[in-house]
Amino acid sequence: MKYKWYPDDQIEKYLIVDLILTVLLIYGVLTADNPIGLVGSFLLLGLFLFAFYVSLWFRDWRMLGSTLLGCAVISVFVMFYNENLVYFAFIFSDLLGRVRSKTHMVIGMFGFIVMYVGTHMYLRGDWTSFFGTTHFPILVLLVLLPIAIHMKERSKLLRQELATANEKLEKYIQEEERHRIARDLHDTLGQTLTMITLKSELAIRLIDKNTEQAKREMNEVMGTSRFALKQVRELVTSMKFVSLEEEMEHTAKFLDSSGIHLSLGKSSSTPKLSKVAETMLALSLREAITNVIKHSKAQHCRITSEYTDDWYYIHIEDDGIGFEQGGMEGNGLNSIQERIRLLKGHTNIAASSNGGVMVTLSVPVDQQERIDSK
Repeated sequence: MKYKWYPDDQIEKYLIVDLILTVLLIYGVLTADNPIGLVGSFLLLGLFLFAFYVSLWFRDWRMLGSTLLGCAVISVFVMFYNENLVYFAFIFSDLLGRVRSKTHMVIGMFGFIVMYVGTHMYLRGDWTSFFGTTHFPILVLLVLLPIAIHMKERSKLLRQELATANEKLEKYIQEEERHRIARDLHDTLGQTLTMITLKSELAIRLIDKNTEQAKREMNEVMGTSRFALKQVRELVTSMKFVSLEEEMEHTAKFLDSSGIHLSLGKSSSTPKLSKVAETMLALSLREAITNVIKHSKAQHCRITSEYTDDWYYIHIEDDGIGFEQGGMEGNGLNSIQERIRLLKGHTNIAASSNGGVMVTLSVPVDQQERIDSK
């Protein structure tokens, strides 16, 4: 395995910045008044780079130790070289936000406070005057930066865990579907094919001894094979059919796993839809819910249905960010509109009253038998 000298997750954003800051620090130290000699300056720079490198790779107690070491080196730079070198503490402040333990982060933040106040007292002789200088708001930023970075990293980790959980759930559903298909094939075709095999073997044994009986057996094989063909067609049809009720159950599970609360409102009467219409509505509902999970950043989702004047309506409403991020184009709504259009229905997409998006699927019930027969 090739040795890596810089973390992959930071190389794109931070490598160039870290190189620039390192060069500026070396230049600032070597061009300032040198009270401890060139060898001492290089030794301090080496300690600084060592602390930085440890903080770059580790997220445990070693990061805390390297942060405190970095603060100590910077304190020496500030007191004996140049006061402005204190700003290089932001390097460790940014890295400290990635530490796993909040206790380590708090201790590191306290180290920044000690560094700032201690160096100011050494240079000015009065630590109380520190609060009246521009260094005070800089220290506040230095202390708050790890908190902001920690919250950002935590949010990133939660998104990754959610994506992993959704991927595992999808694989689990696919595996369950494979098992269901295998069970259906075994239960529906296994016995029929076994019968065909036995009848064929019997016909072969009787073909010379009892021709008429052999013909009867082969006729039964032909009838059984036709029945098997019918079973295959029925099985394929059942695979293509998607139940709207089952899709509602899957929707509830997906929203719950994504941290979105679902509320349902059903009409008092529900029409008897054709298999085509029910499948199209179920797939459209699935696409709309996928948009809610992936794009809306919603906390709540409400699905309501109603049946009036020979029209069946399904409303999907969320309280997410709505159309703020460039509308809804490219989020799968074209496929929803195409499916509903095949049913002679309509798709309406509009802003909801609570700031999110409402998708309304409307299907004419009296058209279904004609569509199903095509």
